[in-house]
This record gives sequence, C-alpha cells and structure tokens, in this order.
Amino acid sequence: MTNPSEHLSPAGRFLLDRRSFLSTSATALGSIALTKLLSGDGLLASSTGGSALDLSNPYIPRSPHFPAKAKRVVVIFCAGAVSQLETWDYKPELIKWDGKPLPGGPKLTFQGAAGNLARPQYNFRQHGKTGKWVSDLIPHLAELTDEIAFVHSLTSKSNTHGPAENFLSSGSILDGFPSLGAWATYALGSESRDLPSYVAIPDPRGVPQNGANNWGSGFLPAAFQGTVMTSNRPLRHLSAAGGSNSADRAARDLLQRMNARHLEANPGDAKLSARIASYELAGRMQMSMPEISDLSSEPDHIMKLYGADDTKNPNKAAFAKNCILARRLVERGVRFVQLFNGAYASGGRLNWDGHTDLKGQYDVHGAIMDQPAAALIKDLKQRGLLEDTLVVWCTEFGRMPFFQKGAQGRDHNPDGFTCWMTGAGVKPGVSYGETDELGQRAVKNKVPLYDFNATILHLLGLDHEQLTFQHNGIARRLTNVEGHVIRDMLA
Repeated sequence: MTNPSEHLSPAGRFLLDRRSFLSTSATALGSIALTKLLSGDGLLASSTGGSALDLSNPYIPRSPHFPAKAKRVVVIFCAGAVSQLETWDYKPELIKWDGKPLPGGPKLTFQGAAGNLARPQYNFRQHGKTGKWVSDLIPHLAELTDEIAFVHSLTSKSNTHGPAENFLSSGSILDGFPSLGAWATYALGSESRDLPSYVAIPDPRGVPQNGANNWGSGFLPAAFQGTVMTSNRPLRHLSAAGGSNSADRAARDLLQRMNARHLEANPGDAKLSARIASYELAGRMQMSMPEISDLSSEPDHIMKLYGADDTKNPNKAAFAKNCILARRLVERGVRFVQLFNGAYASGGRLNWDGHTDLKGQYDVHGAIMDQPAAALIKDLKQRGLLEDTLVVWCTEFGRMPFFQKGAQGRDHNPDGFTCWMTGAGVKPGVSYGETDELGQRAVKNKVPLYDFNATILHLLGLDHEQLTFQHNGIARRLTNVEGHVIRDMLA
C-alpha cells in the first residue's frame, strides 16, 4: 500500500513531525504578533493609492497606483431599475413577438405571474456615425452616443431594489460595506482643501431605496462617507445661529488651538485626529459651500441648456439644478459626485420602477432625466473638464421582455441590462456585450457589476486588487475576490 506522505513535498513531510510542527507554529505566532504591532504603529505598506493614509489629515491628495486617465467621477444613478428595452438595448425581435407568450419562459417572476411578451414602448432610431439604435424616450442623450461606451451585458446578484442598490454602489448586497465613492476618496484623497472629496446629490423627490448605504463609508474611516446636499437643500449648519461671522471665526480659532494641545497630549489617537480634521474642513466649508450652492451666477443660456428654467416641469428644473451643482462641484475639485435620478419605491411614481404603467411613468421620468443629464456632459465637454472627468450612467438592474400578468409594466431582471460611461479614458462609440434576441439574458461578454466597478477604479489609476482595507481579519475590497477591467471600453 502506498504511503500518502510519499506524495508530499519535503516541507510537508517536515510538518508531519510533531516537534517540527510545534516549533514552526511558535514561529508563525510570533510573525503574526509582529505584523499586528507593525500595523498598529502604521509601519506596514499602505494598500490605498501610492501614499500612506494619515488620519490626522485624511483629505490630502494621494498618488494612484499608476497614471490615471480620470481625476474625478460623476455617477448618474437612475434608481428603480431602468428598462434597457425602453432605452438603450434595441430588440426588433421583441416587436415580432409582441403579445405572445415567451416559449419556455418563467411562469412566475419577482412580483407574480408573467404575462405575454411586450414590444418596446417607444420607437428606436439610429444616431450618430455609429448608427446606434436609441429610444425616442431620451432624444438628448441619444445625440451623444458617438461619445459613449455602452455595456449591454451587465448582471447583478440581486433582483430586489435595496440589495441591488447596495451591490451596484458597494460591491455587496449586504449593508455596511463602503461605497465606490468612499473607496475612491480613501485611496486618492481630495483635490480641494475647502470642499468635501465626495458629495452625494439625492433626487429632488427623495432619497433612493437604500438611502445612505449608497454613499456610506462602511468599515472605512468615517471621513470618507459622502456629504449630502442638493441645489434646493444646501448643507445645514454652515453658519452659527445668533452670532456674527467674526465671533464665529474667533471661536473656531480658539477651538483649533485647544484641539492641537489635546492632540499633543494624546499622540497616536487616530479617531481624535480624524475628528479634528473633519471639524476643520467643516469650518472651511462655511466659506466655500454657500458660493457653490448659489446658482444665481449661472448665465441664462446655461439654465436653458440644462432645462433649469422649465416652469412647467418643476421636478425637471430641480434635477437640472442638481446637474449644474454637480458640474460646479467637479469644477472646483470635488473628487467624486454621485447624482441620483429617482427616489424610493413608490409604485413607480417617484422612480423608474415601472411595474404597472411603464409607458405612462417613463414619460414622466424620461422628461426629467434626459435633457439635464445630456446637458451636464455637453457642459463638461465645452469647459474642457470631460478630458479628465469620467461620467457614469447606471441603474441597479434591468427589466423583463414580457409584461406582468394583468399589468402594463415589466418585472425585475438582474440577468441582462445596460449601463454606460463617457469621458476620461473611455473609448467612444463602443457597444460591449449583448443580451439575447429578446433582451432577457446576457449571452455575449457577460459582465458582472464587479467588472464595471473595477473599470471605474482603473480609470482613476487604481488597481482594484490592490485597493484593500483590513476589516475583521479580511483584506476587503470593492470587488470582493472577483472583477476584471473591461479593456474593450478603454481608449
């Protein structure tokens, strides 16, 4: 009979000896203890960008892993799951099969019984030099297709809005994980001394389904969570109530001196250092943020370009002002802006969750989103900002090719949907991946959302495998243990 130990390496046979195993274990425990001590003193190599993180000054710029194409990112997040079949993914076969059952299709989906296949609810036309087919729902964005790189074969891990929003924003369906913006600013810091590095701008109609999880810092230091503001709800508490500006400044100067003395008496207190840095940034924001939030300096032609002067559609005008705010923020050095279109679950009234009356609801949502989002891209380009700003359009999952039984809307579909990018480092006019002939499943170049986020990090000069943070003994990262950069999207 063959001895199993004969197939082991010399090192493996060495460890089978009890005394050798115990002596080696003692050495290993010593190494673990040394690593813990070095980590506590901040002497281990950093896994952020190219520079170590100083929690006493968490916002200073840090080097990326390699030269970046994009210095900053604007994410347009359409909450509620936009139907790819009514926007970007043209399926003429669906027109032929309209009103017929899907052969071999599911009897039940997320919200109940499946009905018959339904043609796209809008006409599609070809646009630009690429001849890209785009829906009439979004005519302004359709004009820009020659500059956009589409991914038509995205997949998600959840068909429920909350977990799917988490997965898109943080790489995990669970709560408590850092958002993409938090990872980016943790790695790279801020380009501005007087502004937050990460700003989240909720829709004028409300926050998305999973709220602050979309811009939270999770287990990263709290300094890297998104700062929330909108054009009509500026940051609160920027000025002291009942006091003059000079008195407020004097009080802040005194507090700064007291904090410095306390820090000298408690060296190495990372939480104290981070708290002082946050308060100091807040003090500087008292001067910078009111000017950024004040859109009265914007000329009339800019307000018209975005649709911010639309008196007949107040939700569109308010979203347009949020888009202008996003441009003003990146113009002044904010690293990451997350701009939401659509609020929480509401039967599709306040977001893109079109279960019962998709056409009627999308008529409303398309009019709010299309012109302002397209104007943001055009405005960034005409100011020379699009050369080093990445603009991302995304949604948490897609929609089924059939209507729900007894309704005029489509159910949730995580198996094939569309998102896109344009701007810094993106190859223009690209369409990557495909869904099947009816638009239900990704069948060519299937792309998990891990890959989409890995590509965003890559354009920021960050290797998604190197960008890690030790949490509960695990080297966590945005892409978990997965993710590949979508090279075909890169210029």
